[in-house]
Amino acid sequence: MKKLIDGAFGNKAAMIIIVIMVLAMGVLSYTKLPMEFLPEADNPQVAISVIGPGYDASAMDRAVTGPLEQALAGIKGKTNTFSESGDGFSQVNLDFDSNTDMKEAKLEVEKAVGAVALPENVSPPYVVQFNTSMIPISFVTLAFADGVSEAEKGAIEQRIKDEFTAIDGVGSVMLAGKPQPSVSIKPDAAKLAEKGVPLQALYGVLQGRTASSAVGESVMDGRIVNLNVVAELQDIDTLKQLPVVPGVKLGEVADVVLDDSKESLFRVDGKDAIEFVISKGADSNAVNVGKEVEKVIDKYNEENPAVELKVAISTSEQVVHSVNSMMREVLLGALFATIVILVFMRNVRATLVTIVSIPLSLAMTLYLLDLSGITLNILTLGGVAVAVGRLVDDSIVVIENIFRRLQKEKFSKEIVVDAAAEVARAITASTLATIAVFLPMSLLRGGLQAFLLPFALTMTYSLLSSLVVALTVIPLMSAGVLRNSTIKEHQPSKRFVRLLEWNLKRKWLPILGAFVLLVASIATYLTMPKGAIDSSNAENVNVSLQYKPGTPAEQVLENGYKLETYLLNRDDVELVSMSNGNDSESAKYGSVASPTLVSYMLKMKKGADAEQAIEEVKAEAAGYPEAELNVSTGDFMSGGSSTQVIIDVTGGNLEDIGKTAEEVMAKIAPIQDVLKVESNQQEKKMIYTLEVDPASAKAGEIAAQLQGMLNPVPVGSVAMDGRTVPVRIEPALKPQSEKELSSLTVMTDEGPKPVSSVARWVKSEQATSFYHKDGDSYIRVSASVEPSRLSEVGAEIDKQLKDVAPPEGVKLNVGGASADQSADIMSLFMMMIVSIGIVYLIMVFTFKTIKAPLAIISSIFFVPIGAVLGLIVTGITPDFTAIFGVVMLIGIVVTNAIVLIDRVKHNEERMPIREALLEAAGTRMRPILMTAIATVGAMLPLVFGSAESGSIVSQSLAIVVIGGLVVSTLLTLVIVPCIYELLYFRKSARQRRIAAASVSEAAAQ
Repeated sequence: MKKLIDGAFGNKAAMIIIVIMVLAMGVLSYTKLPMEFLPEADNPQVAISVIGPGYDASAMDRAVTGPLEQALAGIKGKTNTFSESGDGFSQVNLDFDSNTDMKEAKLEVEKAVGAVALPENVSPPYVVQFNTSMIPISFVTLAFADGVSEAEKGAIEQRIKDEFTAIDGVGSVMLAGKPQPSVSIKPDAAKLAEKGVPLQALYGVLQGRTASSAVGESVMDGRIVNLNVVAELQDIDTLKQLPVVPGVKLGEVADVVLDDSKESLFRVDGKDAIEFVISKGADSNAVNVGKEVEKVIDKYNEENPAVELKVAISTSEQVVHSVNSMMREVLLGALFATIVILVFMRNVRATLVTIVSIPLSLAMTLYLLDLSGITLNILTLGGVAVAVGRLVDDSIVVIENIFRRLQKEKFSKEIVVDAAAEVARAITASTLATIAVFLPMSLLRGGLQAFLLPFALTMTYSLLSSLVVALTVIPLMSAGVLRNSTIKEHQPSKRFVRLLEWNLKRKWLPILGAFVLLVASIATYLTMPKGAIDSSNAENVNVSLQYKPGTPAEQVLENGYKLETYLLNRDDVELVSMSNGNDSESAKYGSVASPTLVSYMLKMKKGADAEQAIEEVKAEAAGYPEAELNVSTGDFMSGGSSTQVIIDVTGGNLEDIGKTAEEVMAKIAPIQDVLKVESNQQEKKMIYTLEVDPASAKAGEIAAQLQGMLNPVPVGSVAMDGRTVPVRIEPALKPQSEKELSSLTVMTDEGPKPVSSVARWVKSEQATSFYHKDGDSYIRVSASVEPSRLSEVGAEIDKQLKDVAPPEGVKLNVGGASADQSADIMSLFMMMIVSIGIVYLIMVFTFKTIKAPLAIISSIFFVPIGAVLGLIVTGITPDFTAIFGVVMLIGIVVTNAIVLIDRVKHNEERMPIREALLEAAGTRMRPILMTAIATVGAMLPLVFGSAESGSIVSQSLAIVVIGGLVVSTLLTLVIVPCIYELLYFRKSARQRRIAAASVSEAAAQ
């Protein structure tokens, strides 16, 4: 290390240029680094969605879900298969092992489902593999003023979509609520009978009426010309004049109307609207994309008064807020660290030299992040916020040692170099030990590893940069700045030395006291409830109105509009969006929902009390007795499942699993802090099934005939207002009773007959949704839990489930947030154990002995004492981030012990062990306290600031780090010397006996 320091002094000009280049590269990297909310990470899940309008849940389960499940049975890496079949939709979700290449898995799934033959009139299977890069940048709503024609609307929609798509960095633009106009031909049964026209004659009404064909060429007037035939239907009136049979026009036997219906309903502030969901591409800057989206919005709002574009939600704004808040906390942390150094050093020049390491280390970190292809997000910025206190640690130790030497010796370059080299081993070992904590991340689960890796790399780059700065720039600047500086000598604290000497004489007493505190803190932690990371966003509120399946669409929408009116009249709401139904665009992104569900998103005004709004909206539930009204704070990332415990009841017998699920719900519901218990065991509805006598008729032909009579039949298309509009014949029959069903006439081999003569209708109640898990039927019971009591409630649920005795063939599988929390915490504990082993190995390499590193490692066991004490004092519930804070502390707290023991080892070359300990503790107390208090000061903004949604850099992490660091620092100064002397008790006792004998001999003389 001394060669590195000498090299810096020997190339001063080069060092100045390097410093300028590093700062410039850091600024440049900051301006070009992509900004996003979360780092890109694959979710090990693939969803396959299919929409089938008019198909009931049973038909979707039998004709769509079943064949898809069979085709997907052999997919490699698959761990679980979940499917849901409902009225008009089917969705299959595949869970994969965390080591699976998800891009390859998606291709394999697409190939498998592409070979499945699905029924007519259902959509193709939409396959989506979820990734954090799919989190939309902007949700933009488009509404039109009255009087805008459909043709103009369509043209404007397409232009806006094209402009959004053309933005540099945009990955995809999805539309929701887009009108799907069609021409409906509604047969009049009485008029058909009067004119003697069969219904089947309507099916061929468009046949041959439109054409666009080249029929040949000819020579006319000496020139070759082409001959074409063109015919187009362009309006409803022309369509009405088409002959059905000779002498009878279509308009005489049917109503022909233009239907501007939509696949799904979407409204904004009470008006029909369209929603553009804009996602960024990989490696794109979310902030830049968001700004360009706003430019397009401003352009259209200014140029076209008939257009009203609004941003409902902008995640790019949240990214800007995240970056700004984290940078603010980084700067505040740097300020607090500077104040601490100034108070201890009482020298402005030395303080200025020390804090140079912060901008230099940050600049180098940003450059390395840029080289590594890592984005600026809440995790990397959180890593910087946490690391900022450690950035000055190495520099503090170096400058303090230089400062201390110059108090006693005359200034010279050699003294500066020697003082820096004296602590080089200690700060290198401490930095490597801190970095080593993050090496075992390979043991973590896939998603957890993907999220923590950017954080760990940021910490690693920051600490390595600070080490390089401390060993090169700091000594060089010290030699220049402190050359003519007047330095007052700071004596070690005599009181502290006397306290330590007293403890060394009674070492078992402080060690036993520390052990009792450790056991008590661990026992306290085990009894504390463990919470979930709060990822709610009070700027948005989600509301849902859920009716039972089978409820008429008119009733659902009527009440949906009623609730919409109430929400629009609230003074604290800035924007209300309303949606209902499924569409192909949403299905492409794995989003399907029951047609009886109406969803609302409320954008709250700034300063509005979201919790009060939630309670007031919930109070409206009495006005909708047949529906379930749910209200919650909205976060498009959390999905509302972050604090749910789920119990899957699986088996082959639906009746058995249904009864078991009811028993499970009865056991869970009374548990304290269980907010809500529900299951996917839906209400049943009436189903009429036609059982055909195979000897009397062909079931396939009858099914085809009934489908044509009872469902819309597409018969062609017409060109209207510059767009192609499909034409369909509406159902001719709408039976209202069993009698009418039985009187339906069908064609058989023997001619037309009433359907009751060849088949019979059987009435039964069937489920409105069908759920499968790995091919078996299952019912999922979900318990929403108070976030701060997640672990306790999860344990109580496990206890209650032990009293449930399921029938043979029925199994209970517990999962959800509680299980995930336990798995994540266990992963972190495993990481902690491996980290301690790696840190110990580094210490052995550094000190070339086994005993001294044991004393250093002992400082880690003081961490739980301070961490638990901090949580108790602040009343914060420990969560995953708190445990991660303990893991981080392993690397941070050993720094103090390394600096202390390194001095002890130097002293042992010329002193007995006890004297070496007393001198080292007295000398190193100031730099140890300075580094600890500087780190605590840098973490304070995280305690009092607002944690970002879903971030691991939370208030609980900061409190654990501060509490653990404060207590471990104090105990390190007292207990580590006791443990060190205990490890060398024979040698130390022998040295004290020799010293005592020498004193006695000298006294005798």
